[in-house]
Amino acid sequence: MVDPVPLAEPATRALVVQHARLVAERADQHALTLESLLAVLRSTRVDDRAARVEAAEIASAALVDLRTSNDEERNALVEPVSRAFLRLRNDLRPLVRFGAIDIQFVEPPATGRALPGEVAHAARAIVRTAVLAHVDRGTAERVRVQWDCDGRNLLVEIRDDGDGSLDVHDDTVRPIAERVSALDGDFRVQSTDGWGSTISIVMPLDPPALGDRIEDAEALTPRERDVLRLVVAGAPNADVAAQLGITVNTAKYHVANLLRKYGARSRAELSALAR
Repeated sequence: MVDPVPLAEPATRALVVQHARLVAERADQHALTLESLLAVLRSTRVDDRAARVEAAEIASAALVDLRTSNDEERNALVEPVSRAFLRLRNDLRPLVRFGAIDIQFVEPPATGRALPGEVAHAARAIVRTAVLAHVDRGTAERVRVQWDCDGRNLLVEIRDDGDGSLDVHDDTVRPIAERVSALDGDFRVQSTDGWGSTISIVMPLDPPALGDRIEDAEALTPRERDVLRLVVAGAPNADVAAQLGITVNTAKYHVANLLRKYGARSRAELSALAR
């Protein structure tokens, strides 16, 4: 086994993290585009011709976004909370119009504090992930998305009317939990059997700086080294647990510790840094 070695230069670490994040965000956007196309093509609200026109518009918009997106926009220092929320609504517009889930939006205060770029991007990605997870689960008919600011934190609430089986250990919300943990935020899930679930997130508007939190390889425990080796190899938590003879929750605990030590916001970033 080759032990992970921390990257020597902060600038190099920043480039690796940035690349991994952009790849992850692009994958997230592509998943949303494909889900939107499927929603239009499966919809009974429009005829075949209208569905083709709408699908073409969605694909064209996605191509324009892909060709015109740039690092300057993605890494903007700050973004007004109202504009960040509007971009989220635009992302989810096709699913709102044609999807099987009714998505309701509660606008944040227009006077709320501007969001750091990292927080704005993470918040949009979190909501997109949650909505797509509900689409995949197929147990909810309505999802309510609400943002608010208390001056120091962005408050995100995602409520559904599903079967109430969601919990913090569910693999469908694992990417959300990892993003929130890496930003030193708070993530909670409250469910009532048969009455739905509520995901509550508190994200600090002044997250810790990237690149300054990577520990020396010697700071990893032997178990963390084993977990990291499997994560880098692409193993999900269930496979990590099976190969190491530990529970899935223990595997998730070790992954969360590794994300915190490496200052990574996702498994993709963690793998990129460890390599």
